Amino acid sequence: MAGVPIAFAAETDKVASNIDHFWITVGMGHGESLRIALSTHSRQNAAAGFDPRVRVGVVDSAWRELPAPGVLACRGLDYSEIEAAGPVTYVHYERPALEALLAEKTRRAIFIEAWGEFFFRNHPGIHQVHSRRASCSVLRNYIGRDGAIRFYFGSDATAEMLLFKYCGQP
Repeated sequence: MAGVPIAFAAETDKVASNIDHFWITVGMGHGESLRIALSTHSRQNAAAGFDPRVRVGVVDSAWRELPAPGVLACRGLDYSEIEAAGPVTYVHYERPALEALLAEKTRRAIFIEAWGEFFFRNHPGIHQVHSRRASCSVLRNYIGRDGAIRFYFGSDATAEMLLFKYCGQP
């Protein structure tokens, strides 16, 4: 999905250990919007005694033309193909630091593109915006179904694709 950033917020809860998402609402034109749910902490890894931090890799690029807004078909996304094209360095983030990073990028972005799985709760959106390979606490291994987000910046026509991994993911 792709569109213009409208709003963003970090999840809040009375119990700090329950907080694990950052939401970005993207307008796709004609009054339609979708919410991107980004994981900022792994409660499953924490509960199983593993590192709950999220690792983030950034892939820089330049753009000449923005993608079309809306929901578009995708053949699938595989981090191994992106990593084979050039090295990606992953940095561990504690939840508050990752929330600050996502807020800063969303503020600067003029357009956002995201890959993930659809969900319908109080609003339509996408989640699973991270590597879907087996991790320390999730043994299912989905290949070719990774999620990511790309922020497009207007001042210098650059873009940054963020890749998200959990403990134990290759």
